[in-house]
Amino acid sequence: MLPEIEPGIKLAAQMSPEPSEDDLKFVKQMGVDYAVLWTDASKSSYDYYASRRKLFENAGIKVYGFGNRDVHNQDAIVLNLPNRDAKVEQYKQHLRDLGKAGIPYTTYAHMANGIWSTEREQTRGGASARGFDLDKADKGHWAGTLYSHPLSHGRRYTQEELWDNYTRFIQEVAPVAEEAGVRIGFHPDDPPGPELGGVPRCIFSSYDGYARALEIAGSPNVGICFCVGCWLEGGPSMGKDAVESIRSFGSQGKLFKVHFRNVDQPLPHFVETFVDDGYMDMYKVMKALREVNFDGVVIPDHIPTMLNDPRLGTAYTIGYMKALIQRANEEAA
Repeated sequence: MLPEIEPGIKLAAQMSPEPSEDDLKFVKQMGVDYAVLWTDASKSSYDYYASRRKLFENAGIKVYGFGNRDVHNQDAIVLNLPNRDAKVEQYKQHLRDLGKAGIPYTTYAHMANGIWSTEREQTRGGASARGFDLDKADKGHWAGTLYSHPLSHGRRYTQEELWDNYTRFIQEVAPVAEEAGVRIGFHPDDPPGPELGGVPRCIFSSYDGYARALEIAGSPNVGICFCVGCWLEGGPSMGKDAVESIRSFGSQGKLFKVHFRNVDQPLPHFVETFVDDGYMDMYKVMKALREVNFDGVVIPDHIPTMLNDPRLGTAYTIGYMKALIQRANEEAA
């Protein structure tokens, strides 16, 4: 079953599950009422999730989603490695614990060799930002593990292998998500592309890949964590642009969460930049979300660092997003 979700676009902050008093005040002072949190296997449990929900709700903040890094971007699941079954069981327990704690959503990414980046670069005004240059890319990373070119896992994998592994995985976990009342949002490959480290990025790197993956899942609880930045990184290779894809998947009720970020240009070389400084007019994105009656959360993501203080970029981005939501709602009314 689907959890009860309040209607309308909701703005959320990505926060530490163990926030300081200043962290909580900062978010409330920006007028944000939702948070998404991440932990790892050392703390992942019903008791921990329930305690975090209580802590945040006491501060006037609702926990919309909770991720566990140790069941996210797992090569064992994507590539069917020897510890695959144990990881799948760990993921199922994560879903059950979330449902029992009353937390309605979790993000999942299906990358075997992590997120790939190159050296940080400068964006507007000299702010520091993540960059990716395909000609220079030689490694990916996730949760402290590095994956290197030319073959991150010793051999090349085929698209058929990856699709078979995904199908087996989602058919095992979707019924658990439905029983637990938890939504799973699949995050795009970052960056999207044909192959990195000998592993094809053939499922969550295009509109058609997503459409096929969701059809295979066949579950109301399986949908999309729509990362606008990743969609913009892919550019024309995604098959449909970000706005077209939002309208299509949103009309199917498949958008559960949105990572709201911009880049300067598509692959092969991009730099993440401020929401008002990339090649996408982000109001078009927010307007499309409103048109399809999106009822999940939008969060700022991969924010450029201003003056070595991460809170500056967060406050700037949240303020900009609040204005876009207000404008989209007013125009719809």
